[in-house]
Amino acid sequence: MQFLFGLKTFKMSDADITRLVRPMVREIAPYRSARDEFEDFEAQKVFLDANENPFMSDANRYPDPLQRRLKRILAKVKGVKVDQILLGNGSDEVLDLIFRTFCEPGQDEVILLPPTYGMYAVLAQLNNVKAVNVPLDQNFELNIAGIMSSVNQKTKVIFVCSPNNPTGNAIPQGQIKSLLDQFSGLVVVDEAYIDFSKGGTAISLLNEYPRLVVCQTFSKAYGLAGIRLGIGFAHPSIIEFFNKIKPPYNINVLSQKKALESLKDTSIVERQVQELIKERQKMEKELLTLGFVKKIYPSDANFLLVGMDDAKKRYEQFLEQDIVVRNRSSLLGCENTLRITVGTPQENITFINTCKTIDQ
Repeated sequence: MQFLFGLKTFKMSDADITRLVRPMVREIAPYRSARDEFEDFEAQKVFLDANENPFMSDANRYPDPLQRRLKRILAKVKGVKVDQILLGNGSDEVLDLIFRTFCEPGQDEVILLPPTYGMYAVLAQLNNVKAVNVPLDQNFELNIAGIMSSVNQKTKVIFVCSPNNPTGNAIPQGQIKSLLDQFSGLVVVDEAYIDFSKGGTAISLLNEYPRLVVCQTFSKAYGLAGIRLGIGFAHPSIIEFFNKIKPPYNINVLSQKKALESLKDTSIVERQVQELIKERQKMEKELLTLGFVKKIYPSDANFLLVGMDDAKKRYEQFLEQDIVVRNRSSLLGCENTLRITVGTPQENITFINTCKTIDQ
């Protein structure tokens, strides 16, 4: 396997993906449930194989461990193949599986790009994997030179959040391609907020770059945060390793049904996304008229990161008016900021009216 950095393009065969995987994961024999051994359990048959309660309800049967029906529909919506999809109990499970599949505890390293989603660092610590921080630049974009200078033979994964949480900006796809061209390990692009972005999804790069993993979710645009359903898109061989070690029934029956309902008519989601984008633009315009607002960062998400005169004071004032926002001041490069989610039109009117009462 070659490791070519700098201005050279890194090429990798499918077999090289396997060599990136932890030896234990390559060799482990996966657990096979009753529903793995007999796949057509949606058919009308007498099922006496899984020790279930036979009295029918919405959830008396074990779910499909590979979520085949849901993946078939999702593949059409996203323009990928079924074997390029992993479903997880929230995106956090997908991210955890990346660590457990590719990162040897106590040996390997990952690169994080703060300010970014805090769960990456938590999962690194839980999996005993060293996290090397390379801050984003002053525009909250990738410092490619800094990232590549931090790469060593132990570096297995680089995590890119785009649109980024908490800053809201999308990372230019050219920067992501630059990482993939120069880095020999996995590049994970977390796209939880991609539906609100004017930029394209990195899913379009999957067939060109077998070391790319793209994460999305049903929690944001689809409005299904409560069912905890995350999505991973990757090369089929990577998905196969994830399936070896994931819990057998990680996505419950009710979550699968709810997700299938949401995919029947995606125009509803599209209309809500467009409304939220318009509301985000209106909120930004209104906030810029306020004296205590010092800066609003460009956003491709369903929230705004807003620089304040005194973030702690304003946070407490909002809370006194029963409005809950997020103080992000403790994060690198986000001093004196509040992260404000775009609500319904009426919620946004209430928020702006409250802002005007405390603008002093």
